[in-house]
Amino acid sequence: MTGHPELELADDGDHRPLRSERMRRITRFVVLLGLTALILPTILTTLSVTQASANRACAVATSVYRQDAAGSTAGFELFGPGGPGWQCYWISGNGVSSYLLPLGLVPSVPREPPARPTAEA
Repeated sequence: MTGHPELELADDGDHRPLRSERMRRITRFVVLLGLTALILPTILTTLSVTQASANRACAVATSVYRQDAAGSTAGFELFGPGGPGWQCYWISGNGVSSYLLPLGLVPSVPREPPARPTAEA
């Protein structure tokens, strides 16, 4: 006993829930809708920014390593030639795309250039 009767739980014998089942379902739905409305735009924005960064990094790498390329494209691949992450492909003049280099899980231009064949004269 705490000595404070106002803090004691009143037991009037009624053990029904405070809210009806219908009201609890509506509340759950509204909470899930609110969480989705907060999280989904963040996920979509992150994916959009990452895709744009990968495309820009791939365009820069293609302009450095394949000057004869007609274009470039980047895509996320779990089992790509460079391991899991963003992969850069260059597009030739006839529209065929070929693997150029990996951009990593967080797309960035590689620091070390890949080995280039040297022209022996």
